[in-house]
Amino acid sequence: MMNRVILVGRLTKDPDLRYTPSGVPVATFTLAVNRTYTNQQGEREADFINCVVWRKPAENVANYLKKGSLAGVDGRIQTRNYEGQDGKRVYVTEVVAESVQFLEPKGAGGNRNEGGSFGGPRDDFYFGQDRSQNQRSNYTRADEDPFANGSSSIDISDDDLPF
Repeated sequence: MMNRVILVGRLTKDPDLRYTPSGVPVATFTLAVNRTYTNQQGEREADFINCVVWRKPAENVANYLKKGSLAGVDGRIQTRNYEGQDGKRVYVTEVVAESVQFLEPKGAGGNRNEGGSFGGPRDDFYFGQDRSQNQRSNYTRADEDPFANGSSSIDISDDDLPF
């Protein structure tokens, strides 16, 4: 048998961190994952998938991810049920994350050099080319923000966002 899920999407709201009575951290969040096709109106739809992560990764998710953050989740699907306050049986399907990857730099759009330069110890090295070759070829380094100079803006309406 196999039960494996890999998702990449954006958080629809800030993660919710709680602790069990025995002190084990657990974070819950919902990922908006775009579908690969568009509907008849040409709009891309999204699935909203509930995720749960436990222990230290739960604390990391709560501390470093927020609404709109891009994240990758590797885990398994779990179903459970319980009796609701109205006496009816409630069924829940969620992804239990074994690993959550933060796919954007902290503060997305801020300083991209927080983790060091992409090329390693030599800051002017990029895929075997020096900085002057990159500039002449109009390449953008992986650790440089092309929007840092503020000369261009991106106009995205709230209706275009899946969260």
